[in-house]
Amino acid sequence: MFVDRLAFISLCDARVKLVRTEYGFTQEKMAAVLGISKKTLVEIEKGRKSLGWTTCVALCSIFGESDILSDAFGGKATDVVLALSFEGEQPHYTKTLGGKVWWLDVEKNEVFIIQQNIISQHYRLLTKDHRRVASSFKLEDLLPLFNSEQGS
Repeated sequence: MFVDRLAFISLCDARVKLVRTEYGFTQEKMAAVLGISKKTLVEIEKGRKSLGWTTCVALCSIFGESDILSDAFGGKATDVVLALSFEGEQPHYTKTLGGKVWWLDVEKNEVFIIQQNIISQHYRLLTKDHRRVASSFKLEDLLPLFNSEQGS
């Protein structure tokens, strides 16, 4: 589903009005919260402009509890933001809940679990105690860590 930032931005563009409605915000309030002008928000909602990467990140961060965004991204939208932001990098992540709702186990070994999100299709590598090690839209990016000496 999401393979790059452009697809992510497009999905956010299509959902921003729904999120605004979900929270009961006027266009003026939503624009102020996102740090854009009301005129720009109106153009985005009409499909004439785009939120862009930075404003999409703000949308997903500020409205992290949105059911609209959770349904669109298969859980926390910020997980998708992280996968896109840190592609090819390995930042330190905090412990997850283990993927009870939106995640399917793809591979397991003595140390790691690779899961795939059922909506966004991105992958994450977790330790056995459910701490995220890495995430990516490409399974092959996670396999070297999964198969490393620690995972053997």
